[in-house]
Amino acid sequence: MKIGESLIASLEEALDIHEGKTSASRVTKFSIADVKAIRAKLNVSQQEFADALGTSIDTVKSWESKRRNPTGLAAKVLATIQDDPSVFKQIATH
Repeated sequence: MKIGESLIASLEEALDIHEGKTSASRVTKFSIADVKAIRAKLNVSQQEFADALGTSIDTVKSWESKRRNPTGLAAKVLATIQDDPSVFKQIATH
């Protein structure tokens, strides 16, 4: 199958999924942590939060204002802290 034919077949499949004619074979869902809410729940300053995570205060401000989203390990750590705030204390002490 040529690349053009493969692309057309993929788009047709996507349209069928969108229209409910078929279901996706795999669905990936992710959510972006609400950094401001996490920090407020922990009752720590932006600087304390940044220091504990080993990042800059500007990065924390960017996450909170939604100018940037945490990615990679930071996203996983934030999701873990969101699920279990006690994890933050462990991280902050190292």
